[in-house]
Parts: sequence; structure tokens; C-alpha cells
Amino acid sequence: MLNGEKKIERPLRWGVVGGGRTGQVGYKHRTGALRDNTAYQLLAGAFDVDFDRCKDFGKNIGVAEDRLYPDYKTMFEEEAKRPDGIEVVSIATPNFTHYEITKAALNAGLHVICEKPLFFKVEQGEEIKKLAEEKGKIVGVTYGFSGFQLLLQMRKMIEDGMIGDVHMIELRYTHGFGCDALADKKAEGQKWRVNPAKSGPSFVLGDLSTHTFYMSQLVCPQYRVKEVLCDRQSFVKSRAPLEDNAYVLMHYNDGVVGRMWVSAVDAGSMDSQHLRIVGSKASLEFNDWQPNELIYEVQGKPNQTLHRGMPYLDDSCNAYERMAALHTEGLGDSWANVYLKIALAIDAKNRGDEEALKKMVYPDINAGIDGIRWITKCVESADNGNKWVSFD
Repeated sequence: MLNGEKKIERPLRWGVVGGGRTGQVGYKHRTGALRDNTAYQLLAGAFDVDFDRCKDFGKNIGVAEDRLYPDYKTMFEEEAKRPDGIEVVSIATPNFTHYEITKAALNAGLHVICEKPLFFKVEQGEEIKKLAEEKGKIVGVTYGFSGFQLLLQMRKMIEDGMIGDVHMIELRYTHGFGCDALADKKAEGQKWRVNPAKSGPSFVLGDLSTHTFYMSQLVCPQYRVKEVLCDRQSFVKSRAPLEDNAYVLMHYNDGVVGRMWVSAVDAGSMDSQHLRIVGSKASLEFNDWQPNELIYEVQGKPNQTLHRGMPYLDDSCNAYERMAALHTEGLGDSWANVYLKIALAIDAKNRGDEEALKKMVYPDINAGIDGIRWITKCVESADNGNKWVSFD
């Protein structure tokens, strides 16, 4: 169980690019990183393209004025001159900026924590992976829902054969907040998401389904996608060619099949991710709307509800327990777990402990590259007549 005690020798000196007053995502990053007050210390920021707004915002969250910067290039240059300069940076900016900022950060000797999807092209991901290896740095990805600890319970139960042989992987991430086309013009966070120049080749496939796809890889690491078939729609016509709804079929190794429904036009839905792993003997079901419960359904027996924080859960799950049973945990706790895991990976990298790194389960550069591949392959399938395409 976690109780806020330090897991690394000292907090990492941390800076942020983006994530200012006009976007909610920055608060998620700060909530995650600063939750325990022992893993990160926020020291610098280039929070906004408007420097006056950056300074006002930064001072209001406690960052010293002389460490607030007009852009990321200035921040990296000036922080490198300081004996107490930042050593890790989070990138909370629109998709089209991720590649250049990540590359600049690594070249400045910084570890990187980046929003998803990482970049637009798999080749960019491979280039950054090579650069990170050369620099001896970690690149983590903020798949913020993946820190719910019951996902690790699912992983262990599947690994131990408690549902038998896996047959089907059922995934869903839908909400209805994209039904109103006016938000595309009025909401700051929506405008760039429906602009292909800034969002990349997809809307909901990149913005939503990459989260759920990573979560499925987290719980079923032994099953890798071999090919996908995607059918995508733009029900709000002005969004074309970007989709606001998509259906994806998947073939995995060992004959496992899967499907994903992702949508921003599921009218009335209040944002929910759903994972159901169906085996030959039983099924496991997790919904982030109720992240404190995991449903275990054994064929021919009464359904079981496993509750977060209970001693019957696996140690790998309870290691990231924060509130104990009877006390509800939520998305902020999940983000905190993701940030803590990345901090542990950075610490291990700094100490040269590659054996410890190999055992860590967190959203790393490889997960980020798989997310890019997922988007590009889905788009390729949909744009070529909804055909099966290889995932390689």
C-alpha cells in the first residue's frame, strides 16, 4: 500500500510545457506528479503560448517568476544553466508539437513524460526511441487511466489461467460530448482536436481509443495484434476526414479475436471505458466508471465482484493501493500511480539499474509507438475500403 513515503531518494526536478489555464489536462498532470510530494517537484514551466498568461498562471500555482518561460526552447536552455535545473519535463500540448518538443528535451538531457498519442508516424517514434537510448533517458506516456490498480489484478488472473484460454478481447471507450458541432468552433480543447494539421489523421481513434488499447495490452501482454479492420464515420460532417465514431476488429496471436468501439457521439454517455476479457472458463470485466470493482464471471457459478483494497487481491495490485477498502479511489489516483511508476523508471535509469527497468510495468516509449501504430493502421484500413491490414 502507498502512504506517501518516498520511493526514490529525492523528488525529481520537474518542468511542464503546456497545460496552462486554458486546458484541464495540465491539472491532471500536476495532480498525478505532485500527489505524494515525494516523486516530483514542480520548478519551471512554459505553460502557455501567451507569456503574460503563462506568468500569471505559473505564479498562482507557486512557480517562481524567474523560472516561467515564453517557450520550451528558452526553458530548456535557461534551465540547463542552473545547478538546480529541471531533469524531467512533461509535454501537455497539442499532438502536432509532441515530436519536436520531445526531441529537443532529449537533446537537452531531459527525461520526457508526454501526452498521447506521442507522434504522427511510427518512424518518428522509432527515431525518438533510439535517441532516448543514446541519451540514457526515459520517455513515458500519460495513459492516465492505466494506473487503476485493478487492471494489474486482471493481468495476474489472466496470467494465472483463472479464466482459461483467452478467446475474446472486448473494448469500448465512448462518450456523447462530441454530439454538438458548435464545440468544434467554441471550445478551446476541441478546436485543435478536429483540425487534422494539429490532431493528426484521426480524432477519436487517437484521442480516446489509444487509452483503451494500451489498457488491453497492459492486462493481456501475451497477446499482440496481428491485423486490424477499421470502419470509421464522421457523423458531424464538418469533421471529415476525421472520425467521431469508429469500429475496429482485431486478430491476435493464438487465435484470439477482439473488437473496439470508440465514439464521441454516443449521445447520453458520460464517458466510460470498458474492458471485457473472455476466456474458455470465465470472463473478467472492468469499467472505469466503477474503477473500484472488478467483475469475475465463472461459467456455471455466481458472479463475483472483487473490490479494490482487499487482502485477497494480488500483491502486484495492492502495491499501488492508496485509500484502503471502503474508501473510493478515482482518476486522480490512477494518474498518480502512472506518474509514480515513471518516476521509479527514471530513478532506475539514472542509477543504471537495467534489470529493475526490465521488470517495471508502465507506459513507456514502446507503448507510445504501439499507440501510433494503432492509429495509423486503423486509418489505413478505413481509408482503403475497410480492409484487413497487417499490424506490423
